[in-house]
Amino acid sequence: MNRDAGHHDIYTEVDQDNVAWLHFAKHGSSTNVLSASVLEDFYKELLDLAERAPRGLVILSDKSNGFIAGADVREFTRLENRDQALEAIQRGQEVFDRLAALPFPTVALIHGFCLGGGLELALACRYRVSRDDPSTRLGLPEVKLGIHPGFGGSARLTHLVGAVHAMDLMLSGRTVDGRTAARMGFVDHVVPERHLKTAARALILQPGSAHRASKLQTMSNHAWVRPGLARLFEHRVARKASRDHYPAPYALIELWQQHADQQRSMMHAEAESVAKLIVGPTAQNLIRVFLLQEQLKALGRGSDYKARHVHVVGAGLMGGDIAAWCALRGLRVTLQDQSAERIAPAIKRASQLFSRRLKRPRPIQEAMDRLAPDPKGVGIGTADVVIEAIFEDAEAKRSLYAMLEPRMRDDAILATNTSSIPLAELRTALRTPSRLVGLHFFNPVAKMQLVEIVRDENTDPDVVARALAFTGLIDRLPLPVSSTPGFLVNRILLPYLLEAVELESEGVPSPEIDRQALQFGMPLGPLELADTVGLDICLHVAEILGRHFAVAVPQRLRALVAQGRLGRKSGRGFYRYRKGEPVKTSLPKGYHSNPDILDRLLLRMLNETVACLRENVVGSADHLDAGMVYGTGFAPFRGGPLHYIETTGADVILQRLHELEQQFGERFRPDPGWESVSGFTNSGIRK
Repeated sequence: MNRDAGHHDIYTEVDQDNVAWLHFAKHGSSTNVLSASVLEDFYKELLDLAERAPRGLVILSDKSNGFIAGADVREFTRLENRDQALEAIQRGQEVFDRLAALPFPTVALIHGFCLGGGLELALACRYRVSRDDPSTRLGLPEVKLGIHPGFGGSARLTHLVGAVHAMDLMLSGRTVDGRTAARMGFVDHVVPERHLKTAARALILQPGSAHRASKLQTMSNHAWVRPGLARLFEHRVARKASRDHYPAPYALIELWQQHADQQRSMMHAEAESVAKLIVGPTAQNLIRVFLLQEQLKALGRGSDYKARHVHVVGAGLMGGDIAAWCALRGLRVTLQDQSAERIAPAIKRASQLFSRRLKRPRPIQEAMDRLAPDPKGVGIGTADVVIEAIFEDAEAKRSLYAMLEPRMRDDAILATNTSSIPLAELRTALRTPSRLVGLHFFNPVAKMQLVEIVRDENTDPDVVARALAFTGLIDRLPLPVSSTPGFLVNRILLPYLLEAVELESEGVPSPEIDRQALQFGMPLGPLELADTVGLDICLHVAEILGRHFAVAVPQRLRALVAQGRLGRKSGRGFYRYRKGEPVKTSLPKGYHSNPDILDRLLLRMLNETVACLRENVVGSADHLDAGMVYGTGFAPFRGGPLHYIETTGADVILQRLHELEQQFGERFRPDPGWESVSGFTNSGIRK
């Protein structure tokens, strides 16, 4: 049964000790995923192994980036109804049941990504061995796709480690490293890479007892305990996701509460539940958003460019956090500002980020060693990428470029983090103007995945390609945008924020404005978002865009900034802040909400969305939706603003815009792009 890998997705080798080594090596892909065809090949291998009865089986991956990243998500979009989905899910359960029933020891040898269906496969083995490093991540993140584990994972994990650990992983969708998984109880051994195969072989040749849940863990699944724990789980979920918008976590809690003490019954219920969820609108939209993310990731893989040294000029909040993120991702970083004292707060924030993300002293120290204060700009001459992140003033930026360019390598990227100024206004000071590109990060840098890659007809295409690759290298999502004022995200977001200010100035309570946006599915209300960004920054961007697009800046915004009420950073904006949190007063007694509030907020945003598509600010409707979901948090379960227009009906929204224009004036005048809005296409992502 020794087989050459060749073009097989799966192949098995048997060594001199009669230990079978089953390799996942999905042909034509850098990552292993469990497509229907791969599952069928795996099932055939298991049947073959059951007949040959080796001493034991080790399952491993030939891919350098990980074990198995989960199911093939693209296949989810082809499921036409619940029955079709149920058949596919039950088949996956059958395959893993076959693995679990093998009469000899089985070991999952895990490195890198072990997610979703990949972890469910590992849980069907008797033992699990994990590589000991931060890049090995185990988890069941299905809730992020609007579903929950369906190949037996919820039943096996709760049985193995109890409800508290298992439900925490599944309801949050978070991933853990091997050491954390071992502490929880679903990994048996965590070893350095050089010892992985030795540890797996030892479990086959000298098998011990498989891990069993402790008495306390077992008790957490008891029928008497489950109702109380279920209420606790629901309370935790409700703080982050409503049942109406995200039904999957609530469905998981319900099936666990009803079936946790009967594993087979729970697996049947698990399959039925996922089949219902996966064809619903929330799951289909979240799957769409996941595939949009994959589109953007692919843009960063189009070049073999590898930056090693980044020099950041400007150690303020954005510049300092960009520098810290690049150091966290393994690059050498020099951070420049006018003095060491100005750089010190950024170094302190970086230390906090590294401690939070890396946990252990040695990796934290290594990251700190990669980040060097550089008030004199010594690093300019050796940097692969120079990022300017100073304040939003075109003249100041031009003066800086005139100083930087003579000291930079000829092949280095010069990037600006400007949030709104077109490149044409900035490059005039450069001897080689085509080398300037925008790398627009969003705040907070460590949480916001999107980076706008700003270019125009005068930007060198090779510079754009390297900027895309650099963004992928630091694990961010690159979105190419044209160099129009405000680019994509800020241009669309600003009318939404300004309309919230108009509503507040008319006397609508701030908490009510924000509540309606949250109810729609936004991660923050517009006024709290404006406070978080800083009202002075909002005003500055509004004035820049106002010059180009005739956007009226509300007097209320100017007045608040003049009073020093800048938002969270000053302790007061639209809200007062106590320990960094907004103090929201209750609505006046007898207050009746106005149904126009959400329409006014949303339709100004959607109108600008259509304008950006008409003007080709981005390359496609898909890229626009991806940019708004990952750049603003636009309700992911709605699939993006253009997708929302499509599902709601462009004619319905256009009619409402006309009504609002008659009532409130020209800021609601429909963009000419609505005439062709029915022609949107989404590059095959939707069914």
